[in-house]
Amino acid sequence: MATSTSPSAQSTAPAVTAAIQVYDTLTKTKRPLKTVRPGHVGIYLCGPTVYKEAHIGHMVGPVIFDTISRFLRYSGYDVEWVVNITDVDDKLIAESQRRGIPMAQVATQMTGDYCANLLEMGVDQITHMPRATENMNEIIAFIGELIEQGFAYEAEGDVFFDVARDAEYGKLTNRRPEDQQGEGGKAATKKRNPGDFALWKTAKPNEPAWESPWGQGRPGWHIECSAMSRRLLGKTFDIHGGGLDLTFPHHENEIAQSECCHSAPMANYWMHNGLMRAGDAAGKVGGKSDRDQAAEAGEQATVDTKISRSKGAGGLRSLLSRHTGERVRFFLLRTHYRSTIVFSEEGLEEAGAALDKFYTFFERYERIMGRPFYLDPDETKEDRRLITRRVDGEIETAGDELLAEVAKLRASYLAKMDDDFNTGGAASDLFLLVNTLNRTIEQQGLEQGKGTEAQKAAFARASETLRELSALLGIFFKPIQRGGGGNEQALANCVELLLTMRAEARKNKDFATADRIRNDLTAAGIVLEDRKEGTLWKVG
Repeated sequence: MATSTSPSAQSTAPAVTAAIQVYDTLTKTKRPLKTVRPGHVGIYLCGPTVYKEAHIGHMVGPVIFDTISRFLRYSGYDVEWVVNITDVDDKLIAESQRRGIPMAQVATQMTGDYCANLLEMGVDQITHMPRATENMNEIIAFIGELIEQGFAYEAEGDVFFDVARDAEYGKLTNRRPEDQQGEGGKAATKKRNPGDFALWKTAKPNEPAWESPWGQGRPGWHIECSAMSRRLLGKTFDIHGGGLDLTFPHHENEIAQSECCHSAPMANYWMHNGLMRAGDAAGKVGGKSDRDQAAEAGEQATVDTKISRSKGAGGLRSLLSRHTGERVRFFLLRTHYRSTIVFSEEGLEEAGAALDKFYTFFERYERIMGRPFYLDPDETKEDRRLITRRVDGEIETAGDELLAEVAKLRASYLAKMDDDFNTGGAASDLFLLVNTLNRTIEQQGLEQGKGTEAQKAAFARASETLRELSALLGIFFKPIQRGGGGNEQALANCVELLLTMRAEARKNKDFATADRIRNDLTAAGIVLEDRKEGTLWKVG
């Protein structure tokens, strides 16, 4: 698991090389990225509630923000990206009771599944993956501060946020306090206002519980994210991300808690990705339509169905085995992150056919250059490198027609990424680039051994740009994508989290869960070796 660092820690600011525009859901405007600390970006993305196996919808946000993190680092920013794990919740308790096993065991199993799928999808830029149950002291302290300042109140062991005390409540989605549904049943009788929401819940018999000043209980969903983001990123950080369906009540309530507690903005930019819907579905499952939610967030939408397990969205492992993580990742990135993704097998097949154009080019490259397009991780020669800094990718055209065209395509690609991370538009330029390279091969007869040394050198440099730009989308790192991607520390963080959970399972004699985690890691290309002093791992 990633080690926590103080949000106030000082370090030398990197040289930022781009003016990036970011759409903010709160202000409904696109603004230049201006960070709390120069050269540093703190990002918090709401992660899953780990009560069931991950489905394709759970991968949308991580893939998008993994790509955003890559681009920000490439543009000169030092990025700290947090994805939380909600491992205590009503759904988890219900699932543990249904299965007859402890809630922690369910959470461990499903977190293992989630992380293994992230690795398969090439999501390796995450800095921290905190679990709610590991942050109880911070959560309880946060609630205490809200009570002390008069924004929350205790009622017979429960603690509620008093929405009437927040004059700005609802500013993200233009909701009124009375629209907040909050807790029903017995809890509703304890509230001052119907829209007050739970910060702490009294433990019911045989439910997991923690000691607090208000008695045995557990936290509400919203307070977990406020507490974990503050601990890792500070009272105000740069970007808060999540799906459009989280704007209300989750993000609205996060804003209320954090901003009332700190008298400061929680995040400078709220970024919401569009939802995924099944291509043949007629209506959204489990709540309001995407169109309604988009309207509440000030967006335009032309969709009406969110994909969910009840619409057959499970079976992510099977999906990845049929289509590969690289294909699914590319499928998700061919759409602008604020647009809805229409999920279908046909769409995945189409994405695969599009990628085949690149794979075919890589074979042609190897025949021409006598070496693979894919880089060996240890390869560091100046003419054979993965460009990881924007300033290093500038092209000296020297009057060469191919390099001049490639330079224009690179500039177009980067301009689209600068404009609110438009991966869909950038992918279009990537296709134009590979088409240009293929045309050059044919015009100059490079596969037949023709062409001058200067033409061959220009072709090699142009191909290097293809490698540079595709890496920003997290693709084409190796012939068979197994979830690596150039950030070894992030990969280690994810694996270490799983190994910690596996050790906990073995300590509790939950060998089925321990074996499942090992098998999931093996499937993702991670080989484990158990020793007396601990478990060693390596990429197989």
